Amino acid sequence: MVLRLGTFSVGIFLARTFSPEQFGLYAVVLTVQTVMMTLADFGLSSDLIRSANHRAKAPTVATMGVLISAVLTGAMAAGSGWLADVLGAPGTGPVLAVMSLTLLIAGIGVVPYATLQRTFRQKQVFVIAVVDFVVGTVLLVALVLGGWGVMALAVSRVIAQLVAVILQFVLSGERPRYGFNRSLAKGVWLFGLPVAGANLLSWVLLGADKVLVSSLAGATVLGFYFLAFNISNWPMSVLGQVVRSVSLPAFSRVASGPKDRSLATALAPVWAVSVLVGSMLMFLAGPVIELVYGGRWLAAAPLLMVLAAFGALRTVLDLSTSYLLARGESGRVLRLQVAWMVVLLPLLVAGTLTGSGIGAAVGHVASSIVLLALYARSLTVVGVDIAAVWAVFWPPLVAVIPAALTTWLITLAGPNPLVDLMGGGAAGTAVYGMVLYRWMRQRLSEARLLGADEVLEEEPDTAVPTARPVTVKTTDPVVQHPATTSEATS
Repeated sequence: MVLRLGTFSVGIFLARTFSPEQFGLYAVVLTVQTVMMTLADFGLSSDLIRSANHRAKAPTVATMGVLISAVLTGAMAAGSGWLADVLGAPGTGPVLAVMSLTLLIAGIGVVPYATLQRTFRQKQVFVIAVVDFVVGTVLLVALVLGGWGVMALAVSRVIAQLVAVILQFVLSGERPRYGFNRSLAKGVWLFGLPVAGANLLSWVLLGADKVLVSSLAGATVLGFYFLAFNISNWPMSVLGQVVRSVSLPAFSRVASGPKDRSLATALAPVWAVSVLVGSMLMFLAGPVIELVYGGRWLAAAPLLMVLAAFGALRTVLDLSTSYLLARGESGRVLRLQVAWMVVLLPLLVAGTLTGSGIGAAVGHVASSIVLLALYARSLTVVGVDIAAVWAVFWPPLVAVIPAALTTWLITLAGPNPLVDLMGGGAAGTAVYGMVLYRWMRQRLSEARLLGADEVLEEEPDTAVPTARPVTVKTTDPVVQHPATTSEATS
């Protein structure tokens, strides 16, 4: 929450400093870097987090990480000018070239990041994230005020990420160790290829709307769309870092057998918070944007009202992907991403051509509902008790109806955006909490019991929890390297 408050403030600063056109160019650069970063990890950190022979595999993974990221850095730098022209952002080629250095730095930090995650050392992860944010933000603000424009994003990201990776080595106790074991490398490759493919597809699909809006509707419309899309991701921003940090190693320990209920247990509180945040963003879209970003951004309000539903649903898809990875189903996740692409791209093209930015937003929501059904089928196949999942899915949807109605009525009577936001948000949240209080207490009690059972099953002298061995078959960027994403600036 501390970090999200900080990034929220940075977003306000950029929105008030940049013009909508500049903000659109900023969105293009950020999207390209994020997509390329998913390839730089190549599923290597996921493999180490879940692996039972972490120490033996680390030198091979470290070598593969540096080689893969070096190739991608060279490719992105060499093609930066062409890429900028294709994406409708001419003049950003040099920015993309500088940003390519983040890929190389990411490859160097794969092993220490995986070590911190598999041992649940969240205090150290938090320290690294804070330092990354402070360094990146101070540089970004200084360079923007100094007239660097969008280049400020690239320079600040490179320096902040370098500092973060150095801290990862220091706080994890890892040292750079390189080597190559052919038999281990084959297993890493078989595991990582589907993960990299799924990650790439996932981020391409999340960035495809921005590319289409930029190409078909222009940079100004993209600026409004990008702002609304970022706000709609607040449920993921609030919950994503927490859930992603623990979901893969946790599911690897507790998920097993047919009719497994661990996904339902984890989903209940995550989904409950997502529904509340998403609904409040939907009914308070206008006051949020006007009060925080200024009246000139009000054109983004209708987009946010639609995209808020997509932001809430993403938390379910994100957690489900972590579960599938923990069960060794990387190939299945890759197929789900392909299916999403087949469904989403036509909807995005048709929506953007007929309805500009809001058409693209509707396409995202429609495709996510279809994808949710496909995930449900896949989860049933791998052994999830889907009836238990549905039992925790619908109560928040029922509870949000009176909460949303209360919020809407207050906004009708509110004299200004501040009263609408504070009064409507507080009243809606209070109603939602009262309706869902008993249900939430029961779900949290179940989660505590599941955790207690897992502790009792562990060996008393186990210092480092290791993942249960699974068949290597194995996304969504669920376990992204925190120092490789651009969340601090987005």
